[in-house]
Amino acid sequence: MQENKIALFEEKEIRRAWYNEDWYFSVEDVVQILTDSVDVKQYIKKLKAREPELNNNWGTICTLVEMIAKDGKKRKVRTANTKGILRIIQSIPSPKAEPFKLWLAQVGSERLDEIVNPELAINRAKETYIRKGYDDSWIAQRLKSIDSIKELTDNWKERGAKDRDYAILTDEIYKSTFNMNTAQYKELKGISNTKRNLRDSMGNLELAITNLAEVTANEMHNTNNSFGLDELKDDVQEAGKITGKARREIEEKIGKKVADKSNYKKLTGNTDKNKLKE
Repeated sequence: MQENKIALFEEKEIRRAWYNEDWYFSVEDVVQILTDSVDVKQYIKKLKAREPELNNNWGTICTLVEMIAKDGKKRKVRTANTKGILRIIQSIPSPKAEPFKLWLAQVGSERLDEIVNPELAINRAKETYIRKGYDDSWIAQRLKSIDSIKELTDNWKERGAKDRDYAILTDEIYKSTFNMNTAQYKELKGISNTKRNLRDSMGNLELAITNLAEVTANEMHNTNNSFGLDELKDDVQEAGKITGKARREIEEKIGKKVADKSNYKKLTGNTDKNKLKE
């Protein structure tokens, strides 16, 4: 399974994925940041046209890797590893080129460091959320959710699920727990057309219930020794029913919806001063 992450350069997001034992970065994201182009696709087209050598080797430099596209859906995105990105940078006149090269060297080594010491990944995630203005209690809950989904997807992989199945299974968890699939949930939060992670817009209670659903599903997989998409789907639906019932009971007690259109960052007031995209 490939691992997708968002990296930040000067507070701007760059999509990347750990693929074939290397980091692959979205070419469009990198070019956009270096050039501030209004039409990045057109800029890349002109870049290739004026450099025949780059154009001839474009298929070798770039690799299609599945990432979250700008419409929020998983799509094949044109990417390049560190070597490929450095080659593209050579052809772009930009004052940001040199600091970007230093940044690239730093983030390119992160994965190797994290393999040796997994705690570094947790600390980096925590530091990122602190910079974005999230409070300590939310960060603790969010890190739990990262751990639970990682354990669950690892289990899915071992039990025969393919990468394309993960979105299906995740949808089933949300539908059974919150009566919404992922796309509907993002629409509720007002982040449908952004790259923002849905869970970064959830409140503590939403994260806790989602985490409970995933941990329950994981235990059901192990208990039932489930294998294949159909059996895994049965487990996550059952787990979602259990947590969905808990959600409704909580809502009855607190007198409001657990999941509503309120965006966590808007509720806490940490928006423009943290240069966040809602």
